[in-house]
Amino acid sequence: MAERYEIERKRKFLGDLEEFIARLSSQGFFLSSETTEIDTYYSRPDVDFMQTVECLRVRQRDDFAEITYKPPTNQRTHTEDGVIVKPETNLPVNPENTAVAKQLLANLGMVKLVEVNKFRRIFKCDDEPGLTIAIDEISGVGVFIETEIISEDKKSALRRIEDVEARIGVQEFEIITRPYRDICMYAQFTERDKVVTK
Repeated sequence: MAERYEIERKRKFLGDLEEFIARLSSQGFFLSSETTEIDTYYSRPDVDFMQTVECLRVRQRDDFAEITYKPPTNQRTHTEDGVIVKPETNLPVNPENTAVAKQLLANLGMVKLVEVNKFRRIFKCDDEPGLTIAIDEISGVGVFIETEIISEDKKSALRRIEDVEARIGVQEFEIITRPYRDICMYAQFTERDKVVTK
């Protein structure tokens, strides 16, 4: 079986959110789900996952929890077009055992980096199978639009992402290649610096 990739591009949204949602609707997209996710990110004590751009996280939402690992970012996982292509390993966890999962990571020596609180709305379109558009409101840092395809074919997925971004009018917004973890950590450090310099 061929390996399937999560192919995504994220942009910082600076427009009118209600107008954007109305535009999605006019393009045939409908609200598929909305959730609040709490992602707790970890790193190894001997390897800085911020430097390698690896991901180890525990995700919680409603009656769902999982541990996710994504490998380091390198030239093979990062295209010149700001698209990230990585295999992803997910381990479902009973939501009642989330605290135990976090304790396990701590017992293994993993270092907690940051917690990301995200309100995510997922939009889908019957004419675009396998494609999702997420509106992510990240506590303390702003709103982001993420276009994602799960596919075995990277090139055709990238073309689809570009076409959809043009259709929904987000192509002029800045491409964000840093994960939410890094954005929130930077915001935390900036806030701490403001407090220290006061």
